[in-house]
Amino acid sequence: MTREISSTRIRDTVARLCITANLDLPADIRAALDCSLRTEASSAGQAVLEELIQNADIASRSRMPICQDTGMAIVFAEVGQDVHIVDGDFEQAIHEGVAQGYREGYLRASVVADPLIRRNTGDNTPAVIHTRIVPGDRVHLTVIPKGAGSENMSALRLLSPSEGRDGIIDFVLETVSRAGPNPCPPVIIGIGLGGTFDQVTLLAKQALLRPVGTRNPAPHIAELEAELLDRVNRLGIGPSGLGGTVTALALNIEQAPTHIASLPVALNMGCHVTRHAEAILGDEEECR
Repeated sequence: MTREISSTRIRDTVARLCITANLDLPADIRAALDCSLRTEASSAGQAVLEELIQNADIASRSRMPICQDTGMAIVFAEVGQDVHIVDGDFEQAIHEGVAQGYREGYLRASVVADPLIRRNTGDNTPAVIHTRIVPGDRVHLTVIPKGAGSENMSALRLLSPSEGRDGIIDFVLETVSRAGPNPCPPVIIGIGLGGTFDQVTLLAKQALLRPVGTRNPAPHIAELEAELLDRVNRLGIGPSGLGGTVTALALNIEQAPTHIASLPVALNMGCHVTRHAEAILGDEEECR
């Protein structure tokens, strides 16, 4: 049986998620900052973490953005195959929702219409939309306001399969070392592994959404995540790049099948406010 979901409801949900994501730090990241404060060995790092925690609490309490860079809106949409969008265009509803959310939330518009002419669109549109058709009669929306400071420190490399696990480790450590303080550590690191040139970067961004503290279900990938996180934190970059033992709060890997001649690896950097908010639209809306 087909379920009808209004484009207006999609628009309003996206608008609310844009505001929520920019004002309220996800609970798992907030908890990770608290934990890091207890484990950070550097006094300078501890002071930075205390300020980051205080900043997040003030933002949520005062209903103000956590960071002045309120990001480019990235929207992941899982649309049930039994859903019929009515009363308007699906993607247009998402763009309108971003414009509405950034306007009503007094969030900074950070999108330029052309990468060279650099004229601001004025409402943070267009959004970047990734849509998957999935079984069921729900629409699952996830909004990620992605800041440029961390995005600019991301990287892609197409390794030879012979470079293997060691090549992946070298790439990650080189990328994080080169980034230094620029992505506002402590960071969350999303790694994409396998797939194709275009797919691996999407995997890396999706990896940022996994809750802090969880591991990839594949044992060999989970082992690699743990080793990389430990080695990243031994680089000594620390909170805000001032030195310390907590450079990353989490490192998550998502993998996909790939060609016999390829070993693509991508790293998408998330700052200490790797913001996102999600909602499921169906009979009744469920927010997470």
